Amino acid sequence: MENKTIDYHLRATWQALSRAYNEEAAKQGGSMSVGFVLLSVDKEGTPSTSLGPKMGIESTSLTRTLKTMEEKGLIFRKKNPNDGRGVLVFLTPLGKEKRDIAKQGVMQFDKVVRENISPAKITTFLEVMNKINQLITEKKIYKE
Repeated sequence: MENKTIDYHLRATWQALSRAYNEEAAKQGGSMSVGFVLLSVDKEGTPSTSLGPKMGIESTSLTRTLKTMEEKGLIFRKKNPNDGRGVLVFLTPLGKEKRDIAKQGVMQFDKVVRENISPAKITTFLEVMNKINQLITEKKIYKE
């Protein structure tokens, strides 16, 4: 494992986590994407255009996910009163129930990781992840 790239470890871990989240979400008739939307929608409504960047998914995938969620009665959409061109996404009562379940799943993951890894190692991990994110954001890896 030491010979593998940092990229490999990040991707392999994300894929494993994604698979685990999808398995849990499937028990509720959902997916990881649905869970992320549920966790990303504010009580006051969230502009649909801000969900994609917040979640790191493409607009076509988000549109499909929102359509499915609307059909399942998890969300509803209303015109944005501050921007006539925009749409706000709100959770239905069922969506709020499912959000609580999704939140429990994320908290369970966090709890088990923290029970099995020392606080010092968690702190170091978060520092490293933040630094990697900063390097990417500041375009220090692939310069324009």
